[in-house]
This record gives sequence, C-alpha cells and structure tokens, in this order.
Amino acid sequence: MTNLRLSVHAAEHVYLRQILTRRRLELGLSQRALAERLGVIHSFVGKVETGDRRLDIFEFVEYCKGLEWDALDVLREIMGQQDGH
Repeated sequence: MTNLRLSVHAAEHVYLRQILTRRRLELGLSQRALAERLGVIHSFVGKVETGDRRLDIFEFVEYCKGLEWDALDVLREIMGQQDGH
C-alpha cells in the first residue's frame, strides 16, 4: 500500500467488500437482516458492500461482530492477501 487514503475502488477495498459480502451470504443473511443485527438502517449495509460507504475501525469491528467474525481474523486474511498468500 503506497497511498494511505486509498480509493474505495482500490484492490484492497474491493477485496474487503467481497469478503464481507461473502460472509454475509454464507450466514444466509440479507442486507436487511445484517442491518438489524447492527442496529443501522438497511441502506448502510448496501452502501458498505457497493463501496459508497467506508467503515472506520470501530464500525469495522462491530460489522465483523454482526457477521459472527473476529475482526482480527479478517485483518489477518486481508494482510495475507496483500502479502500474496
């Protein structure tokens, strides 16, 4: 990563959105159902998944909890992807 503030279209952001969406689908959750778990309006989840909305670190942790996922495991997966593993 050479630019601290990457575009939402950068490969890293696209990958994050893909794994978050994949996890939601694996759990059999609709965007609306995940939004209910998170206590947000359903369009929030849609905007995250399309890249219209970024998550700050605290939102990311809560989003992962809503997906029954440990945020550290997600970060490890992202770091492994960046390292080419």
